[in-house]
Amino acid sequence: MESLKAVEQTISPTAKEIEKLIIDPVHSSVGFSVRHMVISSIRGRFTRFSGVISYNHLDPARSSVNVTIDAASVNTDNSDRDNDLRSPKFFDCAQFPQIAFRSKHIDQLCNGYVCVGDLTLHGVTEEIAILFEITGRQTDLEGKERIGFEGELKLDRRKFGLNYNTRLANGAPVVGNEIKIDLSIEAVRE
Repeated sequence: MESLKAVEQTISPTAKEIEKLIIDPVHSSVGFSVRHMVISSIRGRFTRFSGVISYNHLDPARSSVNVTIDAASVNTDNSDRDNDLRSPKFFDCAQFPQIAFRSKHIDQLCNGYVCVGDLTLHGVTEEIAILFEITGRQTDLEGKERIGFEGELKLDRRKFGLNYNTRLANGAPVVGNEIKIDLSIEAVRE
């Protein structure tokens, strides 16, 4: 018969199994792309974000993630477009300055993982799923351990109240509804 301690260890990871990782924004990117007039994709990124990963190195599916993004840091390399994105037509950064993600659970797949959690954007919270892989672990030149993660997802901007709907003369939308998000994360072990 298993002891209570053995059962607790299978349910709750020990402190030795959990690594606190701080996302390094200098070596990470939160990028996105969206269709423009149906014929091309506009790419952008957020330049200010932070986050903590509670990483279970023995069972990554038992890890968790919390990330905050400064919505006003949106950058598409066009100041007019960036100001438009910060306006009430899109992100409304004055009223909704942060985008936040908090994981609920992580599931292992045959070729990676899926992180399910709540994304709060433009004052609306929706559950999303991020497909990701762990790309490796290295010790940097200062002796700090770093772990890499890459992920992607697609979301419908209208679910978050981003309803800009201007159309061209032929009825085609100026801005597509589907947003593709690409994540390249490097996190440092605390």
